[in-house]
Amino acid sequence: MRWLQLPWLAALLAIALPAEAHQVNLVTARVALSPDRTVSVELGLKGSDVDRLIGTKTYDSRQDAVDPAAAEAAGAAILAYMRAHLAVTGGAKACPAGDAAILADGDGIIYRDSFACAGVGGDIIYRSTVLTEKDPAARQIVLIAQDRQETQALLDAGNTTVTLSNAPPSLWSTMQRYVLTGIEHIFLGYDHVAFLIAVVLWARRLIPVVKIVTAFTIAHSVTLSLTALDVLVIPGSIVEAAIAASIVFVAVENFFSRDVDKRWRMAFLFGLIHGFGFAGALREIGLPPNAAVPALAAFNIGVEIGQVAIVALVLPALGLLDRLTTTDRTGPVRAARLVYMVSAAISLLGGYWLLVRI
Repeated sequence: MRWLQLPWLAALLAIALPAEAHQVNLVTARVALSPDRTVSVELGLKGSDVDRLIGTKTYDSRQDAVDPAAAEAAGAAILAYMRAHLAVTGGAKACPAGDAAILADGDGIIYRDSFACAGVGGDIIYRSTVLTEKDPAARQIVLIAQDRQETQALLDAGNTTVTLSNAPPSLWSTMQRYVLTGIEHIFLGYDHVAFLIAVVLWARRLIPVVKIVTAFTIAHSVTLSLTALDVLVIPGSIVEAAIAASIVFVAVENFFSRDVDKRWRMAFLFGLIHGFGFAGALREIGLPPNAAVPALAAFNIGVEIGQVAIVALVLPALGLLDRLTTTDRTGPVRAARLVYMVSAAISLLGGYWLLVRI
């Protein structure tokens, strides 16, 4: 079965094309502060999130797209929501808003407006609870442009404001934020977790696991970096389907082979594919222009921390399984049956994800 991997990956790399999409539970915003204290805001979010927030019907799940006519018809309702949950203030006084626009953008909705803060004093503050007031797990990534520099901030349910006229965040705080984002992504990425569990199920010694983790790390670091820096970009729909297929492949192979010593090769090959998936999440967040390489390295470190933590939890569980099932001669048989059961469950999950994503 291993020979099938090479042409599959070659075909995947051959159709690398740029793609843009909005991510569920994530708001992306660009806030620009000009010398005359005018603030321009452009905010984007997934169409399904807009419908969930407001009760509109702009998003077609079958097409994974927003209907421009439906977005125009719902414009007043969307604008009312935005004005209730987004504001720019100078000190304690609201900056007057301009003429807002609501636009369809592929699978998402774009909101644009400007705020005139020349007549108000104090620090200029951007406040937004768009989506985060509804879902505490939601996040808002804010790209702040001022004085020919761009920095980033992360908002959530407990942190809803950014002071635009303050100094930009330090490099250390930026790296901390991206490390945490990388850890969060690997733990919330259930498909990556399923792959890692499936690939080490037969492992009972440390050295094969180290080889597997190292190969997977090197591989996905390569494609993550290439994609994040816009050197090589593959459409997200293809990447997500390929990740699901890799999960099925590894889980099914557990029924035919227990040779974990050579699995580092397969981990490297599929790590290239998973790297595109990690990069997809990072592209949604974006890299700060003034610290792109440190932020990329920090995100990668966060992914590795999460990955090692997952493996560190799985291996003791496998060791405990061996101790519990080797009290008699049937112990190894029972341990193998459990591996087969877990592999079957993971293969079914992977197959379901593959069908949905195709």
